[in-house]
Amino acid sequence: MGNVFFITILKGIGIYILALFLTRKIGTKLISQMNFFDFIMGVSMGSLVANAIIDKHFATLTGTTALILFAILTVFTGYISLKNLTFRRLINSEPITLVENGNIVDENMKKMKLTINELKMKLREKNAFNVADVEFAIMETDGKLSVLPKSDKKPLTPSHMNIPTTSSGLEKDIIIDGTIMEENLTSAGLDKEWLTSELNKQNIKDCSEVFYAGVDNTKKLYVSKINSTNKNAHDKSLPPK
Repeated sequence: MGNVFFITILKGIGIYILALFLTRKIGTKLISQMNFFDFIMGVSMGSLVANAIIDKHFATLTGTTALILFAILTVFTGYISLKNLTFRRLINSEPITLVENGNIVDENMKKMKLTINELKMKLREKNAFNVADVEFAIMETDGKLSVLPKSDKKPLTPSHMNIPTTSSGLEKDIIIDGTIMEENLTSAGLDKEWLTSELNKQNIKDCSEVFYAGVDNTKKLYVSKINSTNKNAHDKSLPPK
């Protein structure tokens, strides 16, 4: 039993290091976007790792040991990468520029194992439909693409026209499923009289008609009513009085 435990730890450490090396070689594509083939590869790698560590005769012991070991190694790896820049670069690589001044950097595309079609898809996800409109497109270490449009392609904002704006801040929940969140209403500096008045402006007579209501820093109330179909279904589910 002791030998099985010791062997499981040794195999776990070795396979963990091998898995880090292989995923580092595969690159960030596997986590950034998976097609069907990438999905099969990811699932297969996980199954192979599990089969390599777990002993069929002591499945519970080796499985539990491997799970705890991988958790410890993951925490340890994160701690070391936080303290050591060289190790962090070794594990997580660095951001890679894929588009510079409207030109695709083909060498970096090969490093990332990305095709032109995949790059253009990721650019479209960032509302960049033409490569020529992109000043920089950088693949981050987490597999996400950061895109900086060229200055003449950036959307016009109030700051460009020197128009002052007011921040609306975070929306606070005021009503959820017909129930008033009194604590949030008070922290927003409002009361039930104000809430009733605002609801009346939207032809709402009672809070029970409201599925959700939220207010921002400008005292603007957003209201979503309860769907009549859902409300009727809810009423039918109640026992007769």
